[in-house]
Amino acid sequence: MKKVRLLWHLFPAFLILTLGAVIAVSWYVTTTLNDFHIAQVEKSLTAQATLVADRISGKLDRSNSPDLDALSKRLGRETETRITIILPNGEVLADSKEDPARMDNHARRPEVAAALLGKTGVSTRYSRTLSQNQMYVALPVIADAEIAGAVRTAIPVTEIDATLAAAHGEIAGAGLLVAIVLAIISLLLARRITRPLEQMRQGAEKFAIGELARRLPTTGAEEVAALAASLNNMAAQLDERFQTVIRQRNELEAVLTSMIEGVLAVDNHEQILRINRAGAELFETDIQKAVGRPVQEVLRKAELQQFIADSLQAKNPIERDLMLLSGNSEIQLQAHGSPLLNANKQKIGTLVVVNDVTRLRRLENLRRDFVANVSHELKTPITAIKGWAETLRETDDSLSEEQQRPVEIIVRQADRLNAIINDLLNLSRLEQEQDQAGIDIQITAVRPVIEASIQACSVEVKKKGIEIIVHCSDELQMEANPQLIEQALINLLNNAIKYSDDKVRIIVEAVEDQSGLYLKVRDFGCGIPEEHLPRLFERFYRVDTARSREMGGTGLGLAIVKHIAQIHKGKVEVYSRLSEGTTFTLVLPRKDAEETD
Repeated sequence: MKKVRLLWHLFPAFLILTLGAVIAVSWYVTTTLNDFHIAQVEKSLTAQATLVADRISGKLDRSNSPDLDALSKRLGRETETRITIILPNGEVLADSKEDPARMDNHARRPEVAAALLGKTGVSTRYSRTLSQNQMYVALPVIADAEIAGAVRTAIPVTEIDATLAAAHGEIAGAGLLVAIVLAIISLLLARRITRPLEQMRQGAEKFAIGELARRLPTTGAEEVAALAASLNNMAAQLDERFQTVIRQRNELEAVLTSMIEGVLAVDNHEQILRINRAGAELFETDIQKAVGRPVQEVLRKAELQQFIADSLQAKNPIERDLMLLSGNSEIQLQAHGSPLLNANKQKIGTLVVVNDVTRLRRLENLRRDFVANVSHELKTPITAIKGWAETLRETDDSLSEEQQRPVEIIVRQADRLNAIINDLLNLSRLEQEQDQAGIDIQITAVRPVIEASIQACSVEVKKKGIEIIVHCSDELQMEANPQLIEQALINLLNNAIKYSDDKVRIIVEAVEDQSGLYLKVRDFGCGIPEEHLPRLFERFYRVDTARSREMGGTGLGLAIVKHIAQIHKGKVEVYSRLSEGTTFTLVLPRKDAEETD
């Protein structure tokens, strides 16, 4: 439906109001003029009848009929009025228009009847004598205090109508002229009202296309000026916000351009929203051609496409190591996918950050190989040193107590070096399995794994008289590698035993909820200062170096636990308070919960 301008809403309303006012005034003036003119005609006829009555008073007699008839005709010509002289019995003595002898008795004419009764008779009716409508005024003729007859004056109604018609025409012309003038004034007034609104409309259109520096005039009516001021204020605020958005966009563009990591934003329909320069170079594509196209058309890397699809399905951030082929070389990538949310916290896509870790992985492999090779190479001489030291201690009875002490130190340090080498080899093996995703995952009962780890620590437990309490349901199961979980629990138990006093309790607890399995090892030892907790799982990090070495710790046990947790896509947590003890929690997520995430 076509919309009508405000001008054509206002102008017809103004026009109807003005025309209505003109018509009402014209009708009132016409009615008043009609009444006034008829009253004037009546007054004129009355005056003429009075003059005639005065002149013929005392002469009303049949003998004077010729003179009266001549008088009536002469006065009638002079005044252009019909004059009739009537006797009390209704007989017409004289008439300015007709022969009295031929006229009927007028006693029953309403105006004559009123005059013969001594009143002024007024009547407008059809004259059978003249065959036209006439307005009559009749007055009694008084002679010697008696009614001697009546004088009637008359004028044709057509003359009155002609006069009124002429007046009506002039009124109509004046009314039409006034209506035209008022219509023009109404149009100008409507335009004056709508002009500021039209200016505001044009200004709003300019605002819509980005010309926010333009300002609307704030003149005119208070309401219109207030509206214009509000629009100007809105434009100023929009301009400020747009400038802020542009500045932030430029800053974001600068940040994305300067990043060495590849950044890729994808919507829920796997359409590329944004990609930075590093990402375009890494994925061998063009930024301008990539934006707005499906991932499958731009990134012809099946592993990367699958990661993006998994990230879109996940509720939480996910990480994965990817391998891409670029020419004849392999590129190892570390990909991180996070949900992309709008202002209403609704997921609209995913943000993928990809880092080229090819060189880092190569260095890690070199380090891992070096550690493994060195550990293997050191294991043989250390075993030989320990063997000769034990042989010397057990076969040579000539050694004094002071000479035995260095031998004991050699044996003890050889055992410590052996433990460190074993832990290094375990770490190297775990890292290799983590990279190759080569661990064997099984569904197994949890309690037997806990009991096996406690059995492995039985010597130290009996030596310190420690009681280990297990809270675990026999039906509880886990989806994990039982050997690795057992190794992690052994390390946690050894750690708890070392830092617990004699004859205390250690609690091992296994609980499960919707998110996963929680294996907790709690001791009641000295506790760990809070500042050491963030670095507790680093390799060779010790809270108390002297005490740790005295107890035979390698500094790698908790690092191994961390790697075992990471292999299972889980984590290890620690809570500790001084003088109250420490609780380590190995968190193994459920596979279905992990897929949901």
